[in-house]
Amino acid sequence: MDYMTRRIERRFLEMSAAHKAVLLIGARQVGKTTMLLHLEEKRAQTGQNRTRTYVTLDNMMARDLAKNDPALFFRTYKPPVLIAEIQYVPELFEWIRDMCDESTGYGKFWLTSSLWDDKMKQATEVMGGRLGILEMYGLSRREVEGLDSLGSPGSMGSCDYSFPRALREKHQGADYSLEKLFEHIWRGGMPDAHYGSTKARAAYYDGYIDNLIIRDATYICGVTDALRFRKLVVAAAVNNGKKLNYKILAEAAGVSQPTAKEWLCMLEGLGIVHVLKPFHHDALKRLVKTAKLYFRDTGLSAYLAGWRTPEMLRKGEAGERYLMNHVVMELIKNYATGGMGVELTFYRNAKAKEIDLILLEDQTIHPFEVRLSDKPDVKDLRKFNVLDKAGIRRGRGGIICPRPRMERIHGENYFIPCDLP
Repeated sequence: MDYMTRRIERRFLEMSAAHKAVLLIGARQVGKTTMLLHLEEKRAQTGQNRTRTYVTLDNMMARDLAKNDPALFFRTYKPPVLIAEIQYVPELFEWIRDMCDESTGYGKFWLTSSLWDDKMKQATEVMGGRLGILEMYGLSRREVEGLDSLGSPGSMGSCDYSFPRALREKHQGADYSLEKLFEHIWRGGMPDAHYGSTKARAAYYDGYIDNLIIRDATYICGVTDALRFRKLVVAAAVNNGKKLNYKILAEAAGVSQPTAKEWLCMLEGLGIVHVLKPFHHDALKRLVKTAKLYFRDTGLSAYLAGWRTPEMLRKGEAGERYLMNHVVMELIKNYATGGMGVELTFYRNAKAKEIDLILLEDQTIHPFEVRLSDKPDVKDLRKFNVLDKAGIRRGRGGIICPRPRMERIHGENYFIPCDLP
């Protein structure tokens, strides 16, 4: 498979030019090391400075050397260096800090980690302002289609759901049918799984679960029962898009609720799941505090939950939940690529009144409903009025659904084609 340009490349290079060390975090197999090796190859071709050394701590000999003799490790792998999977030896950050203080150049240390938990966050604190941190996700639909990223210079701008944007979108790429969209959702964003055959995809995900997720959970996170941990991962996939219920997960895995909560936090740190927090505001009373559970990669979730074809997924009872999962992650990916801070939540009160998605940006909230029907009930938009009690400016919003084009409903509310986020 040819190398696919990733939209985060520009941000990474900008950060490398402004920091002595850059840490790229993200789940296994999303393309972190592949991208950095590609960037280094391009840099080397221009004759810029010396070639960057590369080492992965997945290699047991390199890992043991880093743990037992960091001084010799850095004499062997001298900067500029790319160190992959640094989560195995977080103690190296103290050495990297000292080496950064002794050098004057920027971008000396390129680092990757497939784990971002409290221990890793604490380990990076010693770096202070020397370290820039970026998060990388699986392939977005926009990357697969070769479209510009949300918020990138000269493209759509933030939260622009205008007709001009919609028209530009339709001219940038081929029409995106619901069937094709669910093909993307079903395949997911892992490059090797997305472009492989159906049989290769199944083999890939089997290996991904057993060789990577389970291995990291046991070796790095200290899980002692791999079988029950795997059951919890499957249960999480079956409950994708639902309210986070630790009792259900615990019963499915045969563990206690505290253990289920601890393991789910591990999955979050490994970049496997995304916990969507509920919207909170002091002016709004009786809000439900239970979060929702989504997967970072919809393809992995679909495989674990037993959805064997895109058509089965689209027509099954989980179709709308997976569409919601897709919308959430596409927004996160695109805003991350554009370097823009954004907060995604959902609203639900004690009377079960729910708004699927709330995007908070620049003190403006953008509410959305997500529907699989191309003829959704516009009465759902009445629920948005409850947010006005919070005293926060309400911007563009509407219903994300499989419509062929943008259509204004009324005011700042639109029918938004589900392939636009």
